[in-house]
Amino acid sequence: MNESSTPHIPTIIPRSEHPISRAAISANALKVLYRLKEAGYQAFLVGGAVRDLLLGVRPKDFDVATNALPEEVRRLFRNCRLIGRRFRLAHVHFGSEIIEVATFRAAAAPEREDAEDPDADAPATAAEEPEDRAIDPRGRILRDNVYGTIEEDVWRRDFAANALYYNIEDFSVWDFAGGFADVAARRLRLIGDPDARYREDPVRMLRAMRFAAKLDFTFDPPTEAPVARLASLLDGVPPARLFDETLKLFLSGYGAKSYALLRRYGLFEHLFPLAAAAFVQPPYAYSEQMLEIGLQSTDERIGADKAVTPTFLFALLLWGAVLREMNERNAGPAPDVAQLLDACDVVLKKQQSRVAIPRRFSVPMRELLMLQPRFNRRSGVKSLGLLHHPRFRAAYDFLMLRVQVGAADPDVAAWWTEIQTLPQEERLQRVQARPGQAPAADGGASSSRRRRRRRGRRSGTPPAAP
Repeated sequence: MNESSTPHIPTIIPRSEHPISRAAISANALKVLYRLKEAGYQAFLVGGAVRDLLLGVRPKDFDVATNALPEEVRRLFRNCRLIGRRFRLAHVHFGSEIIEVATFRAAAAPEREDAEDPDADAPATAAEEPEDRAIDPRGRILRDNVYGTIEEDVWRRDFAANALYYNIEDFSVWDFAGGFADVAARRLRLIGDPDARYREDPVRMLRAMRFAAKLDFTFDPPTEAPVARLASLLDGVPPARLFDETLKLFLSGYGAKSYALLRRYGLFEHLFPLAAAAFVQPPYAYSEQMLEIGLQSTDERIGADKAVTPTFLFALLLWGAVLREMNERNAGPAPDVAQLLDACDVVLKKQQSRVAIPRRFSVPMRELLMLQPRFNRRSGVKSLGLLHHPRFRAAYDFLMLRVQVGAADPDVAAWWTEIQTLPQEERLQRVQARPGQAPAADGGASSSRRRRRRRGRRSGTPPAAP
């Protein structure tokens, strides 16, 4: 990175020339800023919070940067906890709100949001000495705990729009990298040489997609140019870190836009290679349409402040890959639940090498997918047990998405939609009056219909599916 390309003397935007009001800043963040100032330290609100306040958006988090060392911050706040060994930070707790306080660092390093530290939740003690900076042979920063000045700290920020500092001393905004103009132009521009910055931390490419989707920003051409060429660098990022970034991309209210950008720049296939492979094969291509519709629905739920779950997201992301695995392993005309389960387990095992999915989400995801064949059983009292399964609602929503893209029987969906509204006595009458029916594995079609379709299947015809 060529640090000389950006001046170390900030442009200072006085309070009269920017719209940030203290009324829009968290009261707890203001407490932290003022206490640091009163103790004689520099104190700035930094990063995304400043950017969002300039845009008139309520920030999700309020982060503070200071020249106080972490141990000095801890002495000022009884409600403070130091976290991390490689990236030491101070967390000041106010009930459910945490104000993150970072000491100015001496050179470029991934922001806390960039670099998940496996030791992040381990409390640091005064006896621990900060580790120095380390960079691997590919140029990625492994650790950086070298403290510096605000003029040096700007280099650890990724995008100029995120490198703005709100000074509690006089309520001005300090701009070292032209970020104030970038925010006004809704432009996303990396600080320094883009090729080098992406190599330092490949997750910056995902952050670029996320910010562009969230803020409706356009890419500065030099920032955009290397992405497709360097996309494969994501293959070397720890899968657990990519799990965190996946949730930020898809479960923050702009998942549909994020997905479109990931596909456009060739990043998605490095996160979910099995899904990407299934999406381009006609028999499974409808699963991509399911994902797109599901992401739109998820964005709407988040916008309405309704709950969403990673379980449903990963079911959508991997459904096509599971179908592909199942049908490639199955020679018969009627794949059963056991084969679906085996295919799901194979796909999950392979996926863990790219984006790790914790068991708390992978296990219920399997259950959700395993319920899909059970929707075809609509006779006998036992069939009603599905209504009481803890995954019923998510599985039912998944069924409705399958119907929406033409991959499941609408009559099956209509029956389960109606049965939920009936009193228990009428439910029993309905299933007892219905003749016995074995569950079909293709979403409601009879076995004979399925066999006829498989004998004459051509490219583009959906394969047998639960």
